[in-house]
Amino acid sequence: MIRKWNEESLDHRNALLYAMGLNNKDVKRPVIGILNSWNEMNPGHYPFKDVIDEIKEEIYIAGGLALELPVTGICDGMCSNTPGDRYTLPSRDMVSSEVETLAELNMLEGIVMLASCDKIVPGMLMGALRVNIPSVMFTGGFMATGSHNGKMITLTHTKQAYAAYIEGSISKDEYKDIVQNACPSPGACPFMGTANTMCAAAEILGFSPDGNASVRSQTPEWHDMAKAAGKKIVEIVKKEVRPLDLITQDTMENVVRYMMATGGSTNSILHIPVIAKQGGFNISVDLFDKISREVPVISAIYPNHPSYTMKEFSEAGGLGAVVKELALAGKINAAAAGMFGTLSDKIAKSTNTNQEVIRPVSNPINSQGGLAVLSGNIAEDSAIVKFSAVEKEAWKFTGPAKVYDSQDLAWEAILKDQIQAGDVVVIRYEGPKGSPGMPHMETFMAAVLGKNLGTKIALVSDGRFSGATGGLAIGHVSPEAYEGGNIAYITDGDIINIDIENRILNVEVSDSEFSERKKGWIPLEKEAKGWLKLYKKNTTSAHNGATVFWD
Repeated sequence: MIRKWNEESLDHRNALLYAMGLNNKDVKRPVIGILNSWNEMNPGHYPFKDVIDEIKEEIYIAGGLALELPVTGICDGMCSNTPGDRYTLPSRDMVSSEVETLAELNMLEGIVMLASCDKIVPGMLMGALRVNIPSVMFTGGFMATGSHNGKMITLTHTKQAYAAYIEGSISKDEYKDIVQNACPSPGACPFMGTANTMCAAAEILGFSPDGNASVRSQTPEWHDMAKAAGKKIVEIVKKEVRPLDLITQDTMENVVRYMMATGGSTNSILHIPVIAKQGGFNISVDLFDKISREVPVISAIYPNHPSYTMKEFSEAGGLGAVVKELALAGKINAAAAGMFGTLSDKIAKSTNTNQEVIRPVSNPINSQGGLAVLSGNIAEDSAIVKFSAVEKEAWKFTGPAKVYDSQDLAWEAILKDQIQAGDVVVIRYEGPKGSPGMPHMETFMAAVLGKNLGTKIALVSDGRFSGATGGLAIGHVSPEAYEGGNIAYITDGDIINIDIENRILNVEVSDSEFSERKKGWIPLEKEAKGWLKLYKKNTTSAHNGATVFWD
């Protein structure tokens, strides 16, 4: 057994378990905690209520005792374009603390983590690596794709439609119809956003069953995977297999390789390094860029493709097919092992059934990976752009700065046509400390796309983006404005030069001019209280994962 009890402490625990109806035989079983982030304000987590009893039954049949414990499971979309969005990224660190606390306080022998969405999956993985007891994860699958007038729509299209409605290019009724039909079923949003990116990370790391990251929610296959997770946790508890017995530096790098091949979310450059850190591994921003130059994009779904979604991706073979193509080209370490076997085992079960949706490495969509790390005198440490979601004509962009100290101000300006084609919009004081909390800038970019200006306006920000954001959106500028990064001293009219292929983000301001502008500078203070204030005080920069858990 993983945990060491003395007789008195074990009997003291058992007395409390007897109070809830457990018997003398039950309490002798290894206790498996089901860390369940189910709730009624997150469609990505809502389906877990359908499988909780199935998972418990499989654990009991295999000889364990499954006890359910709740964990925070927020949905980023619920608070988009509100002050609440400042809490989404900090919630990742909070969830990791919940996992650590529940596992250690309750002396659990193993854990099954139920999560699907943007910050919950990485938060749980962080906690699992910190406690390093037998662990598996089961993710919730993706939702059905929405439809409007015969065209694919998803949640992010509602924001684009709002901008089009305000502009007058669609009616209010059409806008409301798009809202009504964007999310037709529970599950994770069916694009290559942060949720599906992080579910893929969990599977590549070996925490979740084969195919779990690319299965439609609530299907028979999904239910079978839930049962497989229940069986597996008891098996590895009995064998005392801990995550760090299997996961290596190569495993962590495999996650980055998969992100590049599929145009994964920019948020992965915040999450993967921090997850790695909990296990004693090193995934740096520089490593992301190195791998980006080695691994091409071979699969593109929305926002990297105009119409393909997780539905087409799943039908083509999903995660396993991508891994198979990468392995055939020597672009991934197939020997890497996880709780459900090696990547080679996964490859043996996988087939690419549509080489338009998932291409061979010899016929890539883009010769470089989906993400690019930029630097220059705006971002002296780093900035990030989703290469795969930017049209080639916008890979080089030069224009005058229009500067705003919040997303709200910039969003109001573009809705009022105060931002024009050719402008480089700078949104600052939205970083980990400045906002605080580093909220999404997706609402502004959705307005840009809704006005069909995706190649005509650039955005540079110390905030971050939804994984579904398209267009020339550069985020995570580090150092951020609040910490005195040069983005704080840019003024309207300064000429900004962007060159994605050459990884350049510069403003035509001399060092001496910057020195003058810095004199007397005082950072803009935005309100923060409670947990958010604590996060602001302790978080790192985006360059180091925007986390309180970084040595």
